[in-house]
Amino acid sequence: MTTSLVQAARPGLSASNILRQVALWGGLLVMLYPIAWMLLASFRPQSEILSDPAGLPSQLILDNYVRGWTGTGRSFSDYFVNSLIVSLGAVIGNTLACSMAAYVFARLEFPFRRTLFAVMLVTIMLPYQVTLVPQYMIFRQLGWLDTFLPLVVPKFLAIDGFFIFLMVQFIRGLPRELDEAARIDGCGNVGVFFRIILPLLTPALITTALFTFIWTYDDFFGQLIYLSSPKNLTVQLGLRVFMDASSDASYGPLLAMSVLAIIPVIIFFVIFQRRLVEGIATSGLKG
Repeated sequence: MTTSLVQAARPGLSASNILRQVALWGGLLVMLYPIAWMLLASFRPQSEILSDPAGLPSQLILDNYVRGWTGTGRSFSDYFVNSLIVSLGAVIGNTLACSMAAYVFARLEFPFRRTLFAVMLVTIMLPYQVTLVPQYMIFRQLGWLDTFLPLVVPKFLAIDGFFIFLMVQFIRGLPRELDEAARIDGCGNVGVFFRIILPLLTPALITTALFTFIWTYDDFFGQLIYLSSPKNLTVQLGLRVFMDASSDASYGPLLAMSVLAIIPVIIFFVIFQRRLVEGIATSGLKG
Protein backbone atom coordinates (compact mmCIF):
# COMPACT_ATOMS: atom_id res chain seq x y z
CA MET A 1 0.00 0.00 0.00
CA THR A 2 2.85 2.36 0.84
CA THR A 3 4.45 1.69 -2.55
CA SER A 4 1.20 2.42 -4.35
CA LEU A 5 0.82 5.71 -2.45
CA VAL A 6 4.35 6.74 -3.38
CA GLN A 7 3.72 5.92 -7.04
CA ALA A 8 0.44 7.81 -6.94
CA ALA A 9 2.16 10.85 -5.45
CA ARG A 10 5.03 10.64 -7.90
CA PRO A 11 3.62 9.09 -11.06
CA GLY A 12 6.84 9.70 -13.02
CA LEU A 13 8.80 7.21 -10.92
CA SER A 14 7.99 3.92 -12.58
CA ALA A 15 10.28 0.97 -13.12
CA SER A 16 10.56 1.70 -16.84
CA ASN A 17 11.44 5.35 -16.23
CA ILE A 18 14.08 4.42 -13.67
CA LEU A 19 15.66 1.89 -16.04
CA ARG A 20 15.58 4.43 -18.85
CA GLN A 21 17.30 7.04 -16.70
CA VAL A 22 19.93 4.56 -15.56
CA ALA A 23 20.63 3.55 -19.15
CA LEU A 24 20.91 7.18 -20.28
CA TRP A 25 23.26 8.12 -17.45
CA GLY A 26 25.30 4.99 -18.07
CA GLY A 27 25.65 5.82 -21.76
CA LEU A 28 26.60 9.39 -20.88
CA LEU A 29 29.35 8.21 -18.54
CA VAL A 30 30.69 5.80 -21.15
CA MET A 31 30.90 8.57 -23.75
CA LEU A 32 32.40 11.15 -21.38
CA TYR A 33 34.99 8.86 -19.79
CA PRO A 34 37.57 9.11 -22.63
CA ILE A 35 37.33 12.91 -22.59
CA ALA A 36 37.62 13.05 -18.80
CA TRP A 37 40.60 10.68 -18.87
CA MET A 38 42.31 12.74 -21.58
CA LEU A 39 41.74 15.94 -19.61
CA LEU A 40 43.20 14.51 -16.40
CA ALA A 41 46.09 12.85 -18.23
CA SER A 42 47.05 16.14 -19.86
CA PHE A 43 47.89 17.50 -16.39
CA ARG A 44 49.82 14.42 -15.26
CA PRO A 45 53.57 13.79 -15.38
CA GLN A 46 54.81 11.57 -18.19
CA SER A 47 55.78 8.74 -15.83
CA GLU A 48 52.29 8.48 -14.32
CA ILE A 49 50.54 8.33 -17.69
CA LEU A 50 52.49 5.21 -18.66
CA SER A 51 52.82 3.50 -15.28
CA ASP A 52 49.26 4.05 -13.97
CA PRO A 53 47.02 5.19 -16.83
CA ALA A 54 43.74 4.50 -15.01
CA GLY A 55 44.72 6.03 -11.67
CA LEU A 56 44.17 9.50 -10.31
CA PRO A 57 47.00 12.03 -10.73
CA SER A 58 49.25 12.58 -7.74
CA GLN A 59 49.91 16.14 -8.90
CA LEU A 60 48.65 18.49 -11.58
CA ILE A 61 51.15 20.24 -13.83
CA LEU A 62 50.88 22.73 -16.69
CA ASP A 63 54.18 21.82 -18.28
CA ASN A 64 52.48 19.55 -20.82
CA TYR A 65 50.61 22.52 -22.28
CA VAL A 66 53.71 24.71 -22.35
CA ARG A 67 55.82 22.07 -24.11
CA GLY A 68 53.02 20.91 -26.38
CA TRP A 69 52.25 24.38 -27.78
CA THR A 70 55.58 24.39 -29.65
CA GLY A 71 56.30 20.66 -29.57
CA THR A 72 56.15 20.27 -33.36
CA GLY A 73 58.58 23.07 -34.11
CA ARG A 74 55.75 25.49 -34.91
CA SER A 75 53.25 27.26 -32.71
CA PHE A 76 49.96 25.41 -32.42
CA SER A 77 48.21 28.71 -33.05
CA ASP A 78 49.22 28.37 -36.72
CA TYR A 79 47.36 25.06 -36.92
CA PHE A 80 44.28 26.58 -35.29
CA VAL A 81 44.28 29.48 -37.76
CA ASN A 82 44.54 27.09 -40.71
CA SER A 83 41.72 24.91 -39.37
CA LEU A 84 39.48 27.93 -38.87
CA ILE A 85 40.20 29.21 -42.39
CA VAL A 86 39.29 25.86 -43.95
CA SER A 87 36.27 25.29 -41.70
CA LEU A 88 34.77 28.77 -42.07
CA GLY A 89 35.36 28.71 -45.83
CA ALA A 90 33.53 25.38 -46.03
CA VAL A 91 30.69 26.77 -43.90
CA ILE A 92 30.21 29.78 -46.17
CA GLY A 93 30.34 27.63 -49.29
CA ASN A 94 27.94 24.97 -48.03
CA THR A 95 25.32 27.34 -46.63
CA LEU A 96 25.26 29.48 -49.76
CA ALA A 97 25.53 26.84 -52.49
CA CYS A 98 23.38 24.16 -50.85
CA SER A 99 20.61 26.64 -50.05
CA MET A 100 20.55 27.79 -53.69
CA ALA A 101 20.45 24.21 -54.97
CA ALA A 102 17.71 23.35 -52.48
CA TYR A 103 15.62 26.33 -53.64
CA VAL A 104 15.95 25.22 -57.25
CA PHE A 105 14.83 21.66 -56.46
CA ALA A 106 12.02 22.72 -54.12
CA ARG A 107 10.48 25.65 -55.99
CA LEU A 108 11.48 25.79 -59.66
CA GLU A 109 10.16 23.65 -62.48
CA PHE A 110 12.62 22.47 -65.14
CA PRO A 111 13.17 19.32 -67.24
CA PHE A 112 14.45 16.23 -65.46
CA ARG A 113 14.08 17.89 -62.06
CA ARG A 114 13.03 14.68 -60.32
CA THR A 115 15.74 12.67 -62.04
CA LEU A 116 18.45 15.12 -61.06
CA PHE A 117 17.13 15.21 -57.50
CA ALA A 118 17.31 11.41 -57.35
CA VAL A 119 20.87 11.48 -58.68
CA MET A 120 21.75 14.02 -56.00
CA LEU A 121 20.33 11.70 -53.33
CA VAL A 122 22.39 8.80 -54.69
CA THR A 123 25.57 10.82 -54.15
CA ILE A 124 24.88 10.76 -50.42
CA MET A 125 25.49 7.01 -50.44
CA LEU A 126 28.77 7.21 -52.37
CA PRO A 127 31.84 6.61 -50.17
CA TYR A 128 34.38 9.42 -50.15
CA GLN A 129 37.04 7.06 -51.49
CA VAL A 130 35.09 6.52 -54.74
CA THR A 131 35.61 10.11 -55.89
CA LEU A 132 38.95 10.69 -54.20
CA VAL A 133 41.24 9.68 -57.09
CA PRO A 134 39.37 11.64 -59.83
CA GLN A 135 39.23 14.71 -57.60
CA TYR A 136 42.91 14.41 -56.75
CA MET A 137 43.84 14.23 -60.44
CA ILE A 138 41.72 17.29 -61.22
CA PHE A 139 43.21 19.34 -58.38
CA ARG A 140 46.71 18.30 -59.40
CA GLN A 141 46.09 19.50 -62.94
CA LEU A 142 44.81 22.79 -61.55
CA GLY A 143 47.90 23.18 -59.34
CA TRP A 144 45.84 23.29 -56.17
CA LEU A 145 47.72 20.64 -54.19
CA ASP A 146 49.14 21.79 -50.86
CA THR A 147 46.65 24.67 -50.72
CA PHE A 148 43.30 25.14 -49.00
CA LEU A 149 41.47 25.33 -52.34
CA PRO A 150 40.63 21.58 -52.70
CA LEU A 151 39.06 21.67 -49.24
CA VAL A 152 37.06 24.89 -49.71
CA VAL A 153 36.22 25.51 -53.38
CA PRO A 154 34.13 22.31 -53.88
CA LYS A 155 31.85 23.46 -51.05
CA PHE A 156 30.79 26.38 -53.26
CA LEU A 157 29.57 23.88 -55.88
CA ALA A 158 26.86 22.27 -53.69
CA ILE A 159 28.54 18.86 -53.43
CA ASP A 160 26.97 17.85 -50.09
CA GLY A 161 23.70 16.18 -51.00
CA PHE A 162 22.74 15.66 -47.36
CA PHE A 163 22.45 19.39 -46.71
CA ILE A 164 20.61 19.98 -49.99
CA PHE A 165 18.06 17.35 -49.01
CA LEU A 166 17.78 18.89 -45.51
CA MET A 167 17.00 22.32 -46.93
CA VAL A 168 14.66 20.98 -49.61
CA GLN A 169 12.54 19.40 -46.90
CA PHE A 170 12.46 22.70 -45.04
CA ILE A 171 11.61 24.83 -48.06
CA ARG A 172 8.78 22.48 -49.08
CA GLY A 173 7.11 23.31 -45.78
CA LEU A 174 7.08 27.06 -46.47
CA PRO A 175 3.83 28.43 -47.96
CA ARG A 176 4.05 29.09 -51.68
CA GLU A 177 1.78 32.12 -51.16
CA LEU A 178 4.86 33.97 -49.90
CA ASP A 179 6.59 33.39 -53.23
CA GLU A 180 3.52 34.53 -55.16
CA ALA A 181 3.21 37.69 -53.09
CA ALA A 182 6.87 38.52 -53.73
CA ARG A 183 6.43 37.96 -57.47
CA ILE A 184 3.44 40.31 -57.50
CA ASP A 185 5.73 42.92 -55.96
CA GLY A 186 8.14 42.43 -58.85
CA CYS A 187 10.62 39.90 -57.48
CA GLY A 188 12.12 37.29 -59.75
CA ASN A 189 13.54 33.94 -58.70
CA VAL A 190 16.66 35.57 -57.26
CA GLY A 191 14.62 38.12 -55.34
CA VAL A 192 12.29 35.48 -53.93
CA PHE A 193 15.26 33.43 -52.78
CA PHE A 194 17.18 36.22 -51.05
CA ARG A 195 14.21 38.19 -49.67
CA ILE A 196 11.76 35.42 -48.75
CA ILE A 197 13.29 31.94 -48.65
CA LEU A 198 16.73 32.67 -47.23
CA PRO A 199 15.54 34.54 -44.08
CA LEU A 200 12.99 31.80 -43.33
CA LEU A 201 15.64 29.14 -43.91
CA THR A 202 17.68 30.25 -40.88
CA PRO A 203 17.18 27.09 -38.73
CA ALA A 204 18.28 24.81 -41.57
CA LEU A 205 21.18 27.15 -42.40
CA ILE A 206 22.40 27.01 -38.81
CA THR A 207 22.17 23.22 -38.83
CA THR A 208 24.16 23.09 -42.07
CA ALA A 209 26.75 25.52 -40.74
CA LEU A 210 27.27 23.59 -37.51
CA PHE A 211 27.58 20.18 -39.13
CA THR A 212 29.86 21.56 -41.83
CA PHE A 213 32.13 23.23 -39.28
CA ILE A 214 32.38 20.13 -37.09
CA TRP A 215 32.92 17.69 -39.96
CA THR A 216 35.48 19.93 -41.69
CA TYR A 217 37.33 20.76 -38.50
CA ASP A 218 37.50 17.09 -37.49
CA ASP A 219 38.42 15.88 -40.99
CA PHE A 220 41.80 14.15 -41.10
CA PHE A 221 41.85 12.07 -44.26
CA GLY A 222 41.00 14.82 -46.75
CA GLN A 223 43.43 17.27 -45.19
CA LEU A 224 46.13 14.59 -45.13
CA ILE A 225 45.70 14.00 -48.87
CA TYR A 226 45.87 17.62 -49.99
CA LEU A 227 48.07 19.40 -47.42
CA SER A 228 51.78 18.73 -46.94
CA SER A 229 53.68 21.93 -46.13
CA PRO A 230 54.13 22.60 -42.39
CA LYS A 231 52.76 26.13 -42.80
CA ASN A 232 49.47 24.78 -44.22
CA LEU A 233 48.78 21.99 -41.73
CA THR A 234 45.59 22.03 -39.69
CA VAL A 235 45.04 21.02 -36.07
CA GLN A 236 44.36 17.37 -36.89
CA LEU A 237 47.51 17.12 -39.00
CA GLY A 238 49.43 19.07 -36.39
CA LEU A 239 48.69 16.36 -33.82
CA ARG A 240 49.98 13.75 -36.25
CA VAL A 241 53.18 15.73 -36.84
CA PHE A 242 53.55 16.10 -33.10
CA MET A 243 53.53 12.32 -32.77
CA ASP A 244 56.08 11.92 -35.55
CA ALA A 245 58.33 14.61 -34.13
CA SER A 246 58.26 13.18 -30.60
CA SER A 247 60.89 10.49 -30.70
CA ASP A 248 60.62 10.17 -26.93
CA ALA A 249 56.84 9.57 -27.14
CA SER A 250 55.76 12.61 -25.10
CA TYR A 251 52.18 11.61 -24.41
CA GLY A 252 51.59 14.43 -21.94
CA PRO A 253 52.06 17.29 -24.43
CA LEU A 254 50.18 15.33 -27.09
CA LEU A 255 47.16 14.87 -24.81
CA ALA A 256 47.35 18.52 -23.78
CA MET A 257 47.10 19.65 -27.40
CA SER A 258 44.32 17.12 -27.99
CA VAL A 259 42.33 18.77 -25.20
CA LEU A 260 42.80 22.19 -26.81
CA ALA A 261 41.86 20.76 -30.20
CA ILE A 262 38.34 19.80 -29.11
CA ILE A 263 37.55 23.14 -27.44
CA PRO A 264 36.33 24.94 -30.62
CA VAL A 265 33.91 22.11 -31.44
CA ILE A 266 32.55 22.04 -27.89
CA ILE A 267 32.08 25.83 -27.87
CA PHE A 268 30.19 25.81 -31.17
CA PHE A 269 27.99 22.93 -30.11
CA VAL A 270 27.15 24.39 -26.68
CA ILE A 271 26.27 27.79 -28.13
CA PHE A 272 24.11 26.53 -31.01
CA GLN A 273 22.81 23.19 -29.74
CA ARG A 274 19.24 24.48 -29.35
CA ARG A 275 19.17 25.85 -32.88
CA LEU A 276 20.76 22.63 -34.12
CA VAL A 277 17.95 20.50 -32.71
CA GLU A 278 15.36 22.96 -33.97
CA GLY A 279 16.74 22.90 -37.49
CA ILE A 280 16.80 19.10 -37.67
CA ALA A 281 13.32 18.74 -36.15
CA THR A 282 11.63 21.30 -38.37
CA SER A 283 13.32 19.97 -41.50
CA GLY A 284 12.11 16.48 -40.72
CA LEU A 285 8.52 17.48 -39.90
CA LYS A 286 8.00 19.65 -42.96
CA GLY A 287 8.52 16.95 -45.56
